[in-house]
Amino acid sequence: MCGSATADLAAGAGIAAVGVACVTRVRRTADLPLAALPLLLGAHQIVESVVWDSGGGSGPATVAWAVIALLLLAVWVPVGVLCAAPRHARLRLTLPLASGLATAAALAYALAARPVTAAIRGHTVGYVVDLSHAELLIAGYLLATVGALLLSGDRGLLLLGVLVAVGAVICWALWQLEFVSTWCAFAAVTSVALLGWVCRRGAVTRVA
Repeated sequence: MCGSATADLAAGAGIAAVGVACVTRVRRTADLPLAALPLLLGAHQIVESVVWDSGGGSGPATVAWAVIALLLLAVWVPVGVLCAAPRHARLRLTLPLASGLATAAALAYALAARPVTAAIRGHTVGYVVDLSHAELLIAGYLLATVGALLLSGDRGLLLLGVLVAVGAVICWALWQLEFVSTWCAFAAVTSVALLGWVCRRGAVTRVA
C-alpha cells in the first residue's frame, strides 16, 4: 500500500526492477512493448512520490503523472497487445487501439486547456482534471486498456485483463473511501503477472 512518498518511491523502484526482468527475458521482439510496461508503471509511481513530497498542487510532477496515466497508458497498452497478439486477433484489436488514440487525443487537449491538480487526502492523492464527456472518455480508456487485453486472443493476456478489471474496481473503491492508495499494489501485481507471461512465452519459444 502506498500512502506516502517513501512507499511510492520504494514501490516504483521495485516495479521498475520487475520491468527490467521482463525486458531481459523477452524472446520475441514483438513482445517487447508489453514487456516494458512495468518500466512505465514503475516510473509512474516514482513520479507520484514527487507529488507527495510537493504536497500536491499543479506542478510538473502532477502534470507528468497525468500524462503517463491518461495519455501514455491509453496508447501503450493497446499497441503492446496488438504487437504481441496472434495474427487471427489483430484485426479486432484495431478497435481498442483506435479507442486509445482517440481517447488520448481528447485527454491531451483537456490537459493542455485546463490545469490538472493533485491534493493529499489522508493516505491517498486525489487528482482532478476538468473533463468534458467524462463518462465517454472513461469508457474509451477502458476499451483501450482492459478491452485490448480481453480481446488479445492470448490466454495469459486474457487472464491479465480479468485481473486488471477486478483490481481497478477494488482500487477505485478504496480510493473513493480515501482509505489508502492501492494503485502501487495494483501496478506491482500487474507487473508480476506480466513477468510470468513473458517467462511462459520464452519457454514456449524455446520448446518450439
